[in-house]
Amino acid sequence: MSEEKKRFIQEFVPGKQITLSHLIANPDAEMFKMLGIQKAGALGIMTCTPSETVIIAGDLATKAANVNIGFLDRFTGSLVIVGNISEVDMAMNEINRFLAEILGYTPATITKS
Repeated sequence: MSEEKKRFIQEFVPGKQITLSHLIANPDAEMFKMLGIQKAGALGIMTCTPSETVIIAGDLATKAANVNIGFLDRFTGSLVIVGNISEVDMAMNEINRFLAEILGYTPATITKS
């Protein structure tokens, strides 16, 4: 007697969310060298889904505060912003606020180290 095997397909469907939001204050200079970006007082790291959201986030960051984009990848949803600690913090808060209030995203708490 043969037993019929059932096959399940699982698919990942991301929502509209910021999945990571972390500020690194005063990172080691070696980190900037390894990332290939100019040294600054802080790094802000965010990931967003859908991944194209980082284009909006990068625009918001540079308009909200005196920060630079260290890295932006529209395929993975990764964003790194650089600047002094208070400016990076301000930019990250504005990204969270705008995406949550205007576009209905689920924001992530900004963690810090």
